[in-house]
Amino acid sequence: MVAFGKKLKERQIQEWQGYYINYKLMKKRVKQYGHQIEVGTLDRRHVLKDFSRMLDCQIEKIVLFLLEQQGLLAGRIAKLNEDQDALQQEPDIAKLSQLRENYRDVGRDLLKLLFFVEINAVGLRKILKKFDKRFGYRFTDYYVKTRANHPYSQLQQVFKHVGLGAVVGAISRNLHELQEHQGSFLSIYDQSVLPDSVVDAMKAAVDRLSHSTNFLNFLAQHALIMQEELPTPIEESIDDKRYHFMSLILNLANTFLYMINTYIIVPTADDYSMSLGAPATVCGIVIGSMAVAQVFSSVYFSAWSNRSYFRPLVFSSIALLIGNVMYAMAYDFKSITILLLGRLFCGLGSARAVNRRYISDCVPLKLRMQASAGFVSASALGMACGPALAGLLQTEFKIYKFTFNQNTLPGWVMAVGWFFYMIWLCISFREPFRPTQDTNVAPQTSDDNFGLVLKAEPTRNDALEKGLQQPLLPSTEANQDDEDCGSDDESEGSRGPANSLRSAYRLLTPSVKVQLLIYFMLKYAMEILLSESSVVTTYYFGWSTSSVAIFLACLGLTVLPVNIIVGSYISNMFEDRQILLASEIMVCVGILLSFHILVPYTVPQYVCSGLIMFVSAEVLEGVNLSLLSRVMSSRLSQGTYNGGLLSTEAGTLARVVADVTITMAGYLGQKTLLNVTLLPSLVICITSILATCFTYNSLY
Repeated sequence: MVAFGKKLKERQIQEWQGYYINYKLMKKRVKQYGHQIEVGTLDRRHVLKDFSRMLDCQIEKIVLFLLEQQGLLAGRIAKLNEDQDALQQEPDIAKLSQLRENYRDVGRDLLKLLFFVEINAVGLRKILKKFDKRFGYRFTDYYVKTRANHPYSQLQQVFKHVGLGAVVGAISRNLHELQEHQGSFLSIYDQSVLPDSVVDAMKAAVDRLSHSTNFLNFLAQHALIMQEELPTPIEESIDDKRYHFMSLILNLANTFLYMINTYIIVPTADDYSMSLGAPATVCGIVIGSMAVAQVFSSVYFSAWSNRSYFRPLVFSSIALLIGNVMYAMAYDFKSITILLLGRLFCGLGSARAVNRRYISDCVPLKLRMQASAGFVSASALGMACGPALAGLLQTEFKIYKFTFNQNTLPGWVMAVGWFFYMIWLCISFREPFRPTQDTNVAPQTSDDNFGLVLKAEPTRNDALEKGLQQPLLPSTEANQDDEDCGSDDESEGSRGPANSLRSAYRLLTPSVKVQLLIYFMLKYAMEILLSESSVVTTYYFGWSTSSVAIFLACLGLTVLPVNIIVGSYISNMFEDRQILLASEIMVCVGILLSFHILVPYTVPQYVCSGLIMFVSAEVLEGVNLSLLSRVMSSRLSQGTYNGGLLSTEAGTLARVVADVTITMAGYLGQKTLLNVTLLPSLVICITSILATCFTYNSLY
């Protein structure tokens, strides 16, 4: 794999080479600092001061060039505006067409400038992470706190592209006016003018650079399926041999059915446990046994997907078919053991790692955001449909020796569902084409940016192509660079993926650990709320299975509306780290309101506190995974032990611990169950808030 320094150099626009961040020099200086500190010739204070000064100079160079180019573009736009005003008096179709092309030329040059800013922003993030990792100084915390939050910050010019949005707006508005003006001279037989690709590319570039999000983008963040760390032309990334629409639909269907399978038993798990002679609180173990198996299945499915996608999905379907049949038959065998084994088999069929990998490896970049959003939407819909479906299965009858009632029907229905899914899979799935090179390293994700990939027109953007479309082959000069300052760092060494959980853990910085802790916390809190809902509501309010099912379904249905509001509005007004901290506090508020203390426990208190906790956790999940993708090492974006697997394992372990907590707390009696299970949630939530405050300025 090509090291980041080489990729940075090769993606530069040649005529602007002198104005990019000097990544090679700064990497070399970090290496020198390390040597000088080892021999005792430098102290910590001198290193921080010297490196800060160097960073300031690099950022100033970038910003001054950026402002100069913005001024040139603004001058060209002003001149074109004068020409446009003149044409309003004496319309001429030929001149209007030429003027439109001139505006588009300015747009292409602006697109080059957006690429320039983005590459420098990625380089700055990389060098800050490298410095922190080498010396453990929390330098990013210090630098961002003193620079980015300053009213005259130059760092904001790089990361927030101040002023470029106005240029984009001016070009877009004038092109739109010219298109409408030109359309008034066309006959009804002329071909209609299509949306301008340059304007679309500029807007996509601005969205990607600023990390501003719309609903689709925000929703896709929940999937932790990331894009290239450096901007690449979209033509390089599409591989029609690998992408197959029906195969993508089958992966999304697998996600949807699995989430239904997970939550369809929640409303009836306590009744089923009692019918087999176990306490109602054993429902925690019944629900959690699926998550226990998923801890292991995520690893082998992730490794298996390096070689095939079809076979893991077939195995998943078979395991889930067997597991659901066992779950349903446990009632007639009067065996809690068969019930738990059935849920374990269901957990062994969890192919979410395969679903994620298929999207990241086989879906073209221009469609990956939509596919990622589809993955999250399928999960949310399955989460809502599971309890709702359980509420509909309120009947009882027997066929031969098998009983069909509200406890067993979820198993039988899901078994039939997986059977038909497996038939559909065998008929319609197409195994993606695999290149002959090493398939054990999957080009799955990257660590700096979500968002759309920028597309430039090749025939009219030669200068951009020269800077961004050169083949990633090591040149003599690049080799010399490596000889001067070595590879990126010891941890990144060969730039290969982590080959074990242990090596993956070594790559976790404090910021990454905090984000994984937050993910653990939110999954733990949500699992406590959902898994004990049937026991708690039956004890306090006497709710029936149908009432519990309706409550859980309503919670699940809030996911998409909340993401629309947050993704379309709130995330464009506040930084991710601000939303992160606010969401954590709201989760904490929801937990506090859920406690039963002194006054009688009421339905409004339970429903409102549960809604606050659940909705806040959903918001938190999106921004948490977005930030996780930016602070995570690029080595965790590839192979079996990738960032997606780590987050999945953290969430699954949280569910296991939560379900075990419910079962253990059940031995203290149902009267204390609610408070005893909420207490660990509160402690973990407060810990995560404190940890977020500790690393707040590194979440940039």
